[in-house]
Amino acid sequence: MAFGSFDQEGRSAPMNEINMVPLIDVMLVLLIVFMITAPLLTHSIKIDLPTAASEATNEEPETITLAIDEAGRFFWNNDPIDELVLHARLEEAAARPVQPELHLRADRETRYQTLAEVMSAARRAGIQKLGFITVPTP
Repeated sequence: MAFGSFDQEGRSAPMNEINMVPLIDVMLVLLIVFMITAPLLTHSIKIDLPTAASEATNEEPETITLAIDEAGRFFWNNDPIDELVLHARLEEAAARPVQPELHLRADRETRYQTLAEVMSAARRAGIQKLGFITVPTP
Protein backbone atom coordinates (compact mmCIF):
# COMPACT_ATOMS: atom_id res chain seq x y z
CA MET A 1 0.00 0.00 0.00
CA ALA A 2 1.45 3.30 -1.03
CA PHE A 3 0.47 5.92 1.51
CA GLY A 4 3.78 7.62 1.46
CA SER A 5 7.47 6.94 1.57
CA PHE A 6 10.08 7.07 4.27
CA ASP A 7 12.03 9.57 2.22
CA GLN A 8 11.84 12.63 4.46
CA GLU A 9 14.29 14.71 2.46
CA GLY A 10 12.29 14.77 -0.72
CA ARG A 11 9.17 15.94 1.12
CA SER A 12 7.05 14.22 -1.45
CA ALA A 13 3.33 14.51 -0.85
CA PRO A 14 1.42 11.36 0.18
CA MET A 15 -0.58 9.56 -2.49
CA ASN A 16 -4.14 10.72 -2.53
CA GLU A 17 -5.48 7.88 -4.66
CA ILE A 18 -7.44 4.88 -3.36
CA ASN A 19 -5.80 1.55 -3.99
CA MET A 20 -8.51 -0.35 -5.89
CA VAL A 21 -6.71 -3.71 -6.24
CA PRO A 22 -7.94 -5.22 -2.92
CA LEU A 23 -11.50 -4.09 -3.66
CA ILE A 24 -11.43 -5.67 -7.10
CA ASP A 25 -10.04 -8.90 -5.63
CA VAL A 26 -12.91 -9.12 -3.16
CA MET A 27 -15.43 -8.39 -5.89
CA LEU A 28 -14.05 -11.14 -8.12
CA VAL A 29 -14.09 -13.68 -5.28
CA LEU A 30 -17.74 -12.85 -4.53
CA LEU A 31 -18.59 -13.12 -8.23
CA ILE A 32 -17.04 -16.59 -8.44
CA VAL A 33 -18.86 -17.72 -5.28
CA PHE A 34 -22.22 -16.54 -6.65
CA MET A 35 -21.54 -18.12 -10.04
CA ILE A 36 -20.93 -21.49 -8.37
CA THR A 37 -23.85 -21.40 -5.93
CA ALA A 38 -26.54 -19.93 -8.21
CA PRO A 39 -27.03 -23.05 -10.38
CA LEU A 40 -27.28 -25.22 -7.26
CA LEU A 41 -30.28 -23.23 -6.05
CA THR A 42 -32.27 -23.65 -9.27
CA HIS A 43 -32.20 -27.46 -9.45
CA SER A 44 -35.03 -29.17 -7.65
CA ILE A 45 -36.61 -32.57 -7.63
CA LYS A 46 -40.22 -32.82 -8.75
CA ILE A 47 -42.22 -34.72 -6.15
CA ASP A 48 -45.94 -35.32 -6.28
CA LEU A 49 -46.92 -34.88 -2.64
CA PRO A 50 -50.11 -36.45 -1.30
CA THR A 51 -52.92 -34.18 -0.23
CA ALA A 52 -55.15 -34.52 2.78
CA ALA A 53 -58.09 -32.44 3.85
CA SER A 54 -58.21 -31.68 7.53
CA GLU A 55 -59.54 -28.81 9.54
CA ALA A 56 -57.76 -27.26 12.45
CA THR A 57 -59.59 -27.70 15.69
CA ASN A 58 -59.85 -24.47 17.57
CA GLU A 59 -61.17 -25.60 20.89
CA GLU A 60 -61.63 -22.66 23.18
CA PRO A 61 -60.90 -23.63 26.76
CA GLU A 62 -63.78 -23.41 29.17
CA THR A 63 -63.68 -20.54 31.62
CA ILE A 64 -64.40 -21.25 35.26
CA THR A 65 -65.06 -18.29 37.52
CA LEU A 66 -64.21 -18.81 41.17
CA ALA A 67 -65.51 -15.98 43.33
CA ILE A 68 -64.60 -15.37 46.97
CA ASP A 69 -66.66 -12.96 49.04
CA GLU A 70 -65.48 -10.95 52.06
CA ALA A 71 -66.53 -13.74 54.47
CA GLY A 72 -64.37 -16.31 52.64
CA ARG A 73 -67.23 -18.22 50.97
CA PHE A 74 -66.54 -19.78 47.57
CA PHE A 75 -68.72 -19.56 44.44
CA TRP A 76 -67.99 -21.86 41.47
CA ASN A 77 -69.58 -20.19 38.41
CA ASN A 78 -71.95 -18.31 40.78
CA ASP A 79 -72.95 -21.51 42.65
CA PRO A 80 -71.96 -21.59 46.34
CA ILE A 81 -69.66 -24.50 47.22
CA ASP A 82 -67.80 -25.82 50.25
CA GLU A 83 -64.00 -25.79 50.51
CA LEU A 84 -63.82 -29.61 50.27
CA VAL A 85 -65.94 -29.57 47.12
CA LEU A 86 -63.68 -26.82 45.75
CA HIS A 87 -60.60 -29.07 45.94
CA ALA A 88 -62.46 -31.92 44.23
CA ARG A 89 -63.68 -29.65 41.43
CA LEU A 90 -60.20 -28.20 40.91
CA GLU A 91 -58.76 -31.71 40.49
CA GLU A 92 -61.61 -32.64 38.14
CA ALA A 93 -61.01 -29.52 36.03
CA ALA A 94 -57.26 -30.18 35.85
CA ALA A 95 -57.87 -33.75 34.64
CA ARG A 96 -59.87 -32.64 31.57
CA PRO A 97 -58.23 -33.06 28.13
CA VAL A 98 -58.53 -29.33 27.43
CA GLN A 99 -57.77 -27.68 30.71
CA PRO A 100 -60.08 -24.76 31.56
CA GLU A 101 -58.95 -21.30 32.56
CA LEU A 102 -59.61 -20.45 36.19
CA HIS A 103 -60.62 -16.83 36.71
CA LEU A 104 -60.32 -15.78 40.33
CA ARG A 105 -62.63 -12.99 41.45
CA ALA A 106 -62.22 -11.83 45.04
CA ASP A 107 -63.87 -9.14 47.12
CA ARG A 108 -61.74 -6.19 48.16
CA GLU A 109 -62.06 -7.21 51.82
CA THR A 110 -61.07 -10.87 51.25
CA ARG A 111 -58.11 -11.96 53.36
CA TYR A 112 -54.90 -12.53 51.47
CA GLN A 113 -54.48 -15.84 53.30
CA THR A 114 -57.66 -17.16 51.67
CA LEU A 115 -56.45 -16.12 48.21
CA ALA A 116 -53.05 -17.72 48.78
CA GLU A 117 -54.68 -20.99 49.89
CA VAL A 118 -56.94 -21.08 46.81
CA MET A 119 -54.03 -20.38 44.46
CA SER A 120 -51.95 -23.06 46.17
CA ALA A 121 -54.81 -25.58 45.92
CA ALA A 122 -55.25 -24.79 42.22
CA ARG A 123 -51.53 -25.30 41.57
CA ARG A 124 -51.50 -28.59 43.53
CA ALA A 125 -54.52 -29.79 41.54
CA GLY A 126 -52.65 -29.08 38.29
CA ILE A 127 -54.43 -25.97 37.01
CA GLN A 128 -52.04 -24.25 34.59
CA LYS A 129 -53.95 -21.08 33.69
CA LEU A 130 -55.03 -18.83 36.54
CA GLY A 131 -56.16 -15.25 36.10
CA PHE A 132 -57.45 -12.48 38.33
CA ILE A 133 -60.53 -10.46 37.51
CA THR A 134 -60.35 -6.83 38.60
CA VAL A 135 -62.36 -3.71 37.97
CA PRO A 136 -60.33 -0.90 36.41
CA THR A 137 -60.40 2.45 38.13
CA PRO A 138 -62.26 5.15 36.22
